[in-house]
Amino acid sequence: MRKLTFKNGIHPEESKVSTSALPLETILPKAGLEMVYPLVQNTGAPCKPIVQIGDEVCLGQKIADSEAFVSSPVHSSVSGIVKGMRKALTPTGVIADAIVIENDGKNIKWDTLKSYNDYTLLSKEEIIKKIREAGVVGLGGAGFPTHVKLSPPPDKKIDTVIINASECEPYLTSDHRALLDETERVLEGIRVVLRIFPDAKALIAIEDNKPDAIEKLTHATKNENSMEVKSLVTKYPQGSEKQLIYSCLKREVPSGGLPADIGALVVNVDTLIAIERAVLRDRPLIRKIVTLDGGAVKNPGNYRVRIGMSYRDFLEAVGGLKSEPAKMISGGPMMGVSMFSLDVPVIKVSSAFLCLTADEVKTYTERNCIRCGKCVSHCPMGLLPYTLNQNVVHGEMDEFLKNNGMDCVECGSCSYVCPSKRHIAQSIRSTRRHRLEQMRRGK
Repeated sequence: MRKLTFKNGIHPEESKVSTSALPLETILPKAGLEMVYPLVQNTGAPCKPIVQIGDEVCLGQKIADSEAFVSSPVHSSVSGIVKGMRKALTPTGVIADAIVIENDGKNIKWDTLKSYNDYTLLSKEEIIKKIREAGVVGLGGAGFPTHVKLSPPPDKKIDTVIINASECEPYLTSDHRALLDETERVLEGIRVVLRIFPDAKALIAIEDNKPDAIEKLTHATKNENSMEVKSLVTKYPQGSEKQLIYSCLKREVPSGGLPADIGALVVNVDTLIAIERAVLRDRPLIRKIVTLDGGAVKNPGNYRVRIGMSYRDFLEAVGGLKSEPAKMISGGPMMGVSMFSLDVPVIKVSSAFLCLTADEVKTYTERNCIRCGKCVSHCPMGLLPYTLNQNVVHGEMDEFLKNNGMDCVECGSCSYVCPSKRHIAQSIRSTRRHRLEQMRRGK
């Protein structure tokens, strides 16, 4: 099996050994806990509450929705009482409106939840509707509504569905464990997606630092004519959508374009499990697989955590901390967000929570650029990161756009290799997001 890769990139320390061999565990919130559900958990329009303070809600009941196409509803992950509406900090650093529900511990299920649906009897439109109603979004981090991704324009013919099982971020092993522990659900999710795109082939792309997953999925798909396992060179950011497509197909997504423009579609592993739950059993997205790791954590592992549960309650449920962390990160160390509080809820795009000790955290003083070119030679998008950084520093937005700053995938490779420890990625990321917000508002 020939291993595939992309141009440039880096090889950071993997730091996956403490959790990669541990099976998935399920964590349930205790009765009496307050569960917080931000109304912004996806790329696109925020939701609006469809419940009121004092309402009794069931497990799996829709509590917020939007009429916008690019949006995704929010469901309660417990049964209980709506206690209030307030602002809440999310793991992405956004402060959003949120619904607060007190868990009654009874897990009374919403009456639409079923045991099994035969998806082969459903039309494409019915499948996509179920995925939308279940609130499924891309669980690899972006949070783009899955029903939108699965509805490309008619002139965009999808010939390849790539299953993003590379999991290139250091520390993260949740997708790895899902491949091993929930193999059949992953495959059922792929079959559902291929039902929507019957002329496509599915490529399950796994980095070669996961030989057990490669072996298991290769065996599990040996009789699947429309599925094939691809072994990828372990390199960061292999899991970035554009890099993954290039590794597997040697096709390049055009600047400002989408994977559908070149006949490809990328789906994350946990998203496939959410699709399986939504279509086969009418189960909404109410839990997320989260990698918990770092030297300050007592019991590292991969846990199925109910959305809405705070990181504080999550940590307490698994044994807490053994020392005060020097740094807490929601997500991986390359693209994650530093956290200053544990009173933040797990949301749909939560992938990991790292509690790192002082020995695991390196701090540097930013110095002047020495024009060494390392950021250029390692940029997976072929950009000029040092130039973009200077555009940001001097407020040159027109030059930033001219130098293709919006094509940055925010992987952080430039900052990682910079000998002057310039805050290159941070400056580009903040500028991109500011520009995207301007575009969203029509400016």
